[in-house]
Amino acid sequence: MKTINDVIEKKYGNYPEKVLQFGEGNFLRAFVDWMIDKANRDGIYHGSIVLCQPIAQGLKDMINAQDGVYTLAMRGAENGQPVEKIEVITSVSRCINPYENYEDLMEIARSADLEVVVSNTTEAGITYHAGDQPTDRPPVSFPAKVTAFLYERYKAFHGDPEKGLLFLPVELIDNNGAELKRIVLQYAQEWELGQEFTDWINTANAFTSTLVDRIVTGYPRDEVSYFEEKLGYKDNIIDTSELFNLWVIEGDKKWADKLPVHKTDANVIWTGDVKPYKKRKVRILNGAHTSTVLAAYLAGFDIVGDFMKDDTVRTFMNNVIYQEVIPTLDLPKEELESFAAAVNDRFANPYIKHKLLDIALNSCSKFNARCLPSLLGYVEEKGVLPKCLTFSLAAFIKFYQGEWKDGVYTGTRKDGTQYPLRDDESVIRFFADAWSGNDAEGTAAAVLSNKDFWSGKDLTEVPGLKDAVAGYLREMEEKDIKEIMAGLI
Repeated sequence: MKTINDVIEKKYGNYPEKVLQFGEGNFLRAFVDWMIDKANRDGIYHGSIVLCQPIAQGLKDMINAQDGVYTLAMRGAENGQPVEKIEVITSVSRCINPYENYEDLMEIARSADLEVVVSNTTEAGITYHAGDQPTDRPPVSFPAKVTAFLYERYKAFHGDPEKGLLFLPVELIDNNGAELKRIVLQYAQEWELGQEFTDWINTANAFTSTLVDRIVTGYPRDEVSYFEEKLGYKDNIIDTSELFNLWVIEGDKKWADKLPVHKTDANVIWTGDVKPYKKRKVRILNGAHTSTVLAAYLAGFDIVGDFMKDDTVRTFMNNVIYQEVIPTLDLPKEELESFAAAVNDRFANPYIKHKLLDIALNSCSKFNARCLPSLLGYVEEKGVLPKCLTFSLAAFIKFYQGEWKDGVYTGTRKDGTQYPLRDDESVIRFFADAWSGNDAEGTAAAVLSNKDFWSGKDLTEVPGLKDAVAGYLREMEEKDIKEIMAGLI
């Protein structure tokens, strides 16, 4: 069978290398590189992407063997129907490995074509590493690499303010751009690179903080023969993702045209404040997961897509989103409801088998971050308890009811299925004690009054909450979970 580069013309990878991308993995290739390819295709951008491995082991050889060309299959549900969209990405020029040849990276630093740096070096990537030096080839930490890279550029262009770069980190940490800049400035000071260089970092470059949202399922290992038959060629770095995409960039819009992906039909938002969009994602998308998954699992479901086919559970989830979460958020209602509608399609994606027990990992901290703010915000806004979120809180407590078996704290749902409860050891031991010898009222009181769970709050002080949670816990002993959910919608 022919390979992809025998069949596909490399249309955009020969453009000037305007983008340096630290990270050659599945996520960036299915997200940023797809957006850039779309902008090239639309004729509003004329730039290629040079990829750089952030660690010594990576995909450089496989990417270069295909001349940077690869297939992206985006799959999901639209209006309840399965959809598969396939595009070939040809905007990657090449991939380098600075651990093999550091000069390749320094040559890019000296390039007059370069305008943008994108990165995805994992959550641990934007961290300080003591002992990194500018003479290291390369330094260990990503921010140290950036500092050395910028200093090389600063020297090459004699501090020209027009040669600064737009940084677009997508690492999943709060304020990723601001944190990257903070550590870069720390290295610049430690390495004694001079005040003029520090001033150039501050004034000539933009470090944006960003929020990204797309599920990327990566190389379809179990479907290789399906894609080869469908495409008619072999692609060793084919990538797969869901249909949905969102990139929120917090920065001065004067930088936006450096990478005009917001002018395509990709879902890109430039804003002065990313926080409302993060809150929207956490409260609606993540909150819908956490508020529904534990009850759905106790009701006998194992996969997200399966409970989305059930009218009761799906309607319960939508009641949480539309009636109890959205009223507590600040963005325009139409925007919130549009995002919520996309959540329904994303959860119903027939191509992604998302296990409820995997989502349930560390549910204690997840409920506190994702669901409790909506519950308390609803009480503050309406003066009454939100029925569905209150039941979700009770289902969370019920999910953590278990017993020790061979050293593992284990829950049992009504159909007899046993499941390991996975959370911090202190959380597990607390629940083991809270459920031991207590009735529903005692367990509810113990959990709700544990300030360590709830960011210092005692939830028994919320009027009516303890009695409502205890009432739901008693009902769950006597009734089917779905029956209770049906009564709430």
